Amino acid sequence: MFSHHDLASLNALEMQVYHDIIKHPESVSYMTIRELAERAGVSTTTVLRFCRKMGCDGWSEFRIRFRLAQQQAQPVQANVGVSEMLSFFKSINNDEFSALISRAAEMINRAEQLFFIGAGTSGSLAKYGARFFSNVGKFSHYIDDPYYPVSGNVDDNTLAILLSVSGETPEILRLASQFSLRRCQTLAITHSESSSLAKMSDFTLAYHVPVIRLSDNYDITTQVPVMYILEAVGRLLIK
Repeated sequence: MFSHHDLASLNALEMQVYHDIIKHPESVSYMTIRELAERAGVSTTTVLRFCRKMGCDGWSEFRIRFRLAQQQAQPVQANVGVSEMLSFFKSINNDEFSALISRAAEMINRAEQLFFIGAGTSGSLAKYGARFFSNVGKFSHYIDDPYYPVSGNVDDNTLAILLSVSGETPEILRLASQFSLRRCQTLAITHSESSSLAKMSDFTLAYHVPVIRLSDNYDITTQVPVMYILEAVGRLLIK
């Protein structure tokens, strides 16, 4: 029901509505627009804008369409977290997202130097990305130290692939800025096109899953979409 094109059109407040809906799919069909707005922390006007961007005239039509979509997917909705994965894979199963993957592959293919950059969990994925792309024939480096100095022979033939769930990590933004100042191309893989990292990068692949943080601020957001994107782009390079 949620296509990548539709999700990319949402602003930050409308994205809160989307995240609330896929976190609580069982109750959406029985809520009023005011109840949903209050739970999502937005206004009813924001919910209406969200509904229209999803191709519905209003909240009533959205609830009906959402209930029908839930009924069709009912056998796999019981598992915790499965709905999020289903929503992601359904949203990218189209020509538009395939074109984005192709564009990323073209950028990578043109680059003479390739750096994967991330911190924390994203740092581990940066290391994986560098190894995976080296395996498919595109020798790559990785940086998982956010204070690593950007110097030496980096120029417009270098591509920096920056991994960040929030797209707001100060150290990653600083590295992105350093690569950009040296005329390097930058490609962001993050959860939303509205993040600071996405806005300052030359190209962005966004995966639109809810950001989940524990009370001690540790991030446990799923990284399955990132793995899929990295491998999809890497396999396209082989072709």
